[in-house]
Amino acid sequence: MSPDQSLIEKLFKLPGRFNLWVRIALITLREPLLRLAGHAALLLVIGLGVWLARLGWDTLPADAAEDPTAEAVTETISEAPQGVQLASIELPSFDIADSSEAGVPRRSELHTVFPERPRMEVIRYQVQEGDTVFGIAGKFNLKPESILWGNYDVLQDDPHRLKPGQQLNIPPVDGTLYTWHDGDGLRGVANFFGVQPEDIVQWPGNNLDPGVDPAEVDLEAGTLLIVPGGSRQLVTWSAPRITRSNPAVAKILGAGACGTIADGAVGTGTFIWPAPSTSLSGYDYSSIHPAIDIAGDTGNAIFASDSGVVVYSGWNDWGYGYVVVLDHGNGWQTLYAHLSAINVGCGQSVAQGAVIAAMGSTGNSSGPHLHFEMMHDDYGKVNPRNFLP
Repeated sequence: MSPDQSLIEKLFKLPGRFNLWVRIALITLREPLLRLAGHAALLLVIGLGVWLARLGWDTLPADAAEDPTAEAVTETISEAPQGVQLASIELPSFDIADSSEAGVPRRSELHTVFPERPRMEVIRYQVQEGDTVFGIAGKFNLKPESILWGNYDVLQDDPHRLKPGQQLNIPPVDGTLYTWHDGDGLRGVANFFGVQPEDIVQWPGNNLDPGVDPAEVDLEAGTLLIVPGGSRQLVTWSAPRITRSNPAVAKILGAGACGTIADGAVGTGTFIWPAPSTSLSGYDYSSIHPAIDIAGDTGNAIFASDSGVVVYSGWNDWGYGYVVVLDHGNGWQTLYAHLSAINVGCGQSVAQGAVIAAMGSTGNSSGPHLHFEMMHDDYGKVNPRNFLP
């Protein structure tokens, strides 16, 4: 029997009225006393927890100094009673999940990217070593014709005239450029290049009033106009069709023209490669370069692609250097340009495969190669690669 039970039994054995009051008090106050004791125990546990937490505040991690709550923690520590030694506790660790695996990460950009605006004006470009008309056009997303049309005074529609150091006009869009002259009319200029006058007026780079009547446009001589979408025929300085019956037609080309009418071998109608190499160097066949440039070294043998008669042999004044032209007597003509040496003369009959010259880099040329053209009476100038094995 516990001491509490002995006490209660003794109290219930008290005599008379006192015994009655004690029994009533025990019955009525039992439950409130138990509730009070529970609250006291809870307060004791909370107080103990606060005291233990204060003991660990002196060993907070260094990162707490940078945390927004660090100041509040410091103030709390400063309120600790003097002389109390704060114990250290280890804070629980936790892992930060990789946000790149949780979804699309939000990244901070240090630089603002502005969208590229289309160019409206003509710019100047200095030709570099190794440049070609096709390469320059590709750099600016233009057609090669646009480069030639915009620089006739420099290139004269001939891509072989391109040289390092030249300054070229680069139009903002495919089309032509036109330098205004006294007496010009905008309608006439537009008609020549196959566009509407409004196409020229409304191009922002021309700095014209969009609402102006084209008939009233009067510009200062020398003003450079952009003609978007404009085109014209390219002027070609390569050899015309030279026949063995009329070789003198080539007199306009230079000193290599032949005056002697001669007959000789007739071609087979099939062709061989005119140089040891079959790879290209420089320009391929196109509308502005109706030939192929065959790679090789200075002095490499140049062969007659088919049998024929020499109708041009010597210097060409239009950038082709030393040239040989063969008339094959069956409607075909072949031209060999930029030669370093020539082995045949006017009127000479040659067989297919005969060595007629040596490869070089004469005339407007950036390096040794063979400029090879093929022309037919019915087809005009054709792509040699379609007829070579």
